Formats: sequence, structure tokens, C-alpha cells
Amino acid sequence: MADRFDCDNCKESLYGRKYIQSDDNPYCIPCYDSLFSNTCDECKELIGHDARELFYEDRHYHEHCFRCFRCDRSLADEPFTSQDDALLCNDCYCNEFSSKCVACDKIVMPGTRKLEYAGSTWHEGCFICHSCEQPIGSKSFIPDKDEHYCVPCYEDKFAPRCSRCKKVCWEKHSNFGVSARRLVGLTLLTYFSIKALAKGGVTYRDEPWHKECFVCTSCKTQLAGQHFTSRDENPYCLKCFGSLYAKKCEACSKPITGKVKLLYFILLVTFGKVRKKMLEYLRRLYSWFTVDYSYWLCIIVKVRGYFKYNLKKR
Repeated sequence: MADRFDCDNCKESLYGRKYIQSDDNPYCIPCYDSLFSNTCDECKELIGHDARELFYEDRHYHEHCFRCFRCDRSLADEPFTSQDDALLCNDCYCNEFSSKCVACDKIVMPGTRKLEYAGSTWHEGCFICHSCEQPIGSKSFIPDKDEHYCVPCYEDKFAPRCSRCKKVCWEKHSNFGVSARRLVGLTLLTYFSIKALAKGGVTYRDEPWHKECFVCTSCKTQLAGQHFTSRDENPYCLKCFGSLYAKKCEACSKPITGKVKLLYFILLVTFGKVRKKMLEYLRRLYSWFTVDYSYWLCIIVKVRGYFKYNLKKR
């Protein structure tokens, strides 16, 4: 009598039937599938021994069940990704989750080089200078409203230049993680005074100057942060202007440089006789609307001396 050749699980004879051997034990096909086959995560049915099985993140699938959640395309031989446990082909994932290039309005595919600035995204080749139309990449650039310029183009078109040396005034800064530069913020002048900027420049008569270029026309002393005045639109330090152009005080013969507005002035003379020279002083006081502090001081000294002399004389 021939030896028996039975299924190790159901004990039915395997003579004339297909079987699969596992760990040196033979199994009929139904028993093998029930004992060793995985369950498809999509349809919840067994993946038979003769079916192509796909495996992803501890999950098993029939080949025909491994499909895009959105478009139902087979992912068996296609690149894909997973979003919230849902399988998506690259096209569906990009359309739903990837950003679009603001220049060409096309999807920025995962893995491609891109640039992000101010909440917008560009393909690397689409982020170009508005003037020369060359890709900016990671180089320095200057944003101007909705346009972006490489540094050389912006300097040629817009950068303020020092009124003396004609070179641009820059200070560097970082901007949203992208290399960038910005113009020095220029502060407008008030009457014959100037505010020096922290790095690189000042403004005089609405024109930019480098701090080291803004000097006295006569002695070449830097005027940034200093009081100064001008003549024929040329700046002068107070000392040089006083010695060259300022009127001289008739009382002390010194230059009159600082100015102060006189709102009104009333002088009462309560003494008897007033000399002719004193009348001349009074006439000047009434006719002037702006006078120098030093001039007033000289007048007061003269008047005080005059009355002191006359009182003693009486």
C-alpha cells in the first residue's frame, strides 16, 4: 500500500491536486491561503497565493486594489504619496496640496527646487529680475512692490546716489530668509539742521549724501549730526560761515550766526534824557523781526552801562 500524501492542515489527500509546501509541510491551496495569506487592507479579502501582492507601511493590497484615492488610477507602477492614510498619485497630491508658482501658475512638484518669499512660491527658474529677466536664485535682490530686481539692475534704475561722489548708499539686511538689501532710510531736513543716519548717509535739500561726503565747503569738516547753514546751496559749518559771510554785531563786532524769532518787544524809557545813540538802538530794535541772542546781550550791556552812567551823573 502506497504512503499517504495528505494536506498537513485538512488531512485530505494531495494526490492529483496542486499544493504548496511550507516548512517542509504540504498544504492544499485553500488551506495554504487561509493559513498564510495576508488580508487586503482595501477590500478586506485574502490575497491569494497566485495574486500579486503589494506592501506599504505594514499594509497589504491586491494589485488591483492599490489605487489613487482621488482619481482611482492604479498605483502599482506609479509614484505615489500618502496623505492622512489615503493613497494619492503625484498629480492628485500636487493639485490638492502642493503650492503653485506665482509666475507661471504651474504646480511646484515635490522634490523640485523652489523659492519662497513673502508667502509666495516660485520655481527656481521663474524667480527672475524684472529688468534683466535673469534668474535671481539665492542671490541678493531688492523687492519693489510686486517686482523684484537683482542688485545691479536696481542700482542702475532706482538707487539714490550721493550728490557728491555719485555712488549709491546701501545698508544690508536679511529679509524672510532670502538674501536681500535695502536702501538707507533717509530723514528729511528741518531748517538748517540735519540728522545723520546710522549707516551710510544723510539728506540735505532732499538729496542723499554719504556721511563722509557731506562736509563744510570751506574747511571740509564733516557736518553730519552738526548744526550748519548754507550759502548759494553750499553747506558751511557755523564757524566758517560766520567768518566768511555773517553780518557783524554793531555792538561787539562779532559775527551774528544763530537766529531766533522775536514775537514782539516793548521797551519803555522812564528816564529823562536819552542820548542820540540810545535812540538809534531803539529804532533798530523796533525795525528788526529776527535778531541774534548775542546782539541782545550786547544791547543790554550797552543800555545798562548808559543808564548807570547817567544815574551817577545826576
